[in-house]
Amino acid sequence: MNWDNIQNISSNIVFGILLLAMTVYWISLFFLNWRNNLTKIGRSCALGANFLLFFILSSRWIVAGYFPLSNLYESLLFLTWTLLIIYLYIEFKTKSKLIGAILLPVILLINGFANLTLSPEMQKSSPLVPALQSNWLMMHVSMMMLSYATLIIGSLLCILFLIISNYQEVDLGAIDKSSLPLYNVLVDYYETKSLSTSNEISELGKLKLLSSLDNWSYRIIGLGFPFLTIGIIAGGVWANEAWGSYWSWDPKETWALITWIIFATYLHSRITKGWEGKKTAILGSIGFFIIWICYLGVNFLGKGLHSYGWLS
Repeated sequence: MNWDNIQNISSNIVFGILLLAMTVYWISLFFLNWRNNLTKIGRSCALGANFLLFFILSSRWIVAGYFPLSNLYESLLFLTWTLLIIYLYIEFKTKSKLIGAILLPVILLINGFANLTLSPEMQKSSPLVPALQSNWLMMHVSMMMLSYATLIIGSLLCILFLIISNYQEVDLGAIDKSSLPLYNVLVDYYETKSLSTSNEISELGKLKLLSSLDNWSYRIIGLGFPFLTIGIIAGGVWANEAWGSYWSWDPKETWALITWIIFATYLHSRITKGWEGKKTAILGSIGFFIIWICYLGVNFLGKGLHSYGWLS
């Protein structure tokens, strides 16, 4: 059995494990008495998938002899791996047993697209084209993928905020965000909503949940934005080295700039304007779709300087 077969089998196992993890987390939403045991199983599955992805990426690096971010398939695997790491870290820090139910469906879709949609030829490692034979490959692409993963998670929390708030303005000023671990408010909200007969108590739980989501989306997007900035700068330096120009208005470059502007506006509105709640959640939600246009959408055009990433 060669390395390609081993990697394909491992990728299929990862998809199955992620499907199981997502199912377990979703079941835990409806069976509160079993929640602790179910989420432990789901977290263990996600951790196992993470180690398998690390094995796949490492083996491709060793066999091919270069950092495994040279084509769309490898970048999807790297994005899946990065999302899992960030999700596991957030769950560890917040003690939230419901974060997995929010993030794992997206992670599963990304992994499924990589393994089930892309052709076997697109999944194989191939010699690097001249433009990719540079030390900037690891710096630029890894920073961009880290930014995508982090901003996707922050944007998802913004979308969740809008869904739970029913797209209404919410006064978050009365809530002390520093004392709101995400785990506690999520549990409080779901338990008071299902067990309490008092609308006032349920609304307080909802307000705490929204305040915590607003706070965590801000933190995570604030972490992802520097990665995006570094990635774009590194890409400009690499572009000058490879093509003789720092900026060529390539579709990828253009949409990366649009992505940067959206999240720069988000952070600017929070830091200087004091915005929070619905307004910034809308900006973050828009950013979620802009990221996917930048990362995958322009790949369907089949033209541009980033030709190694186009779908065939």
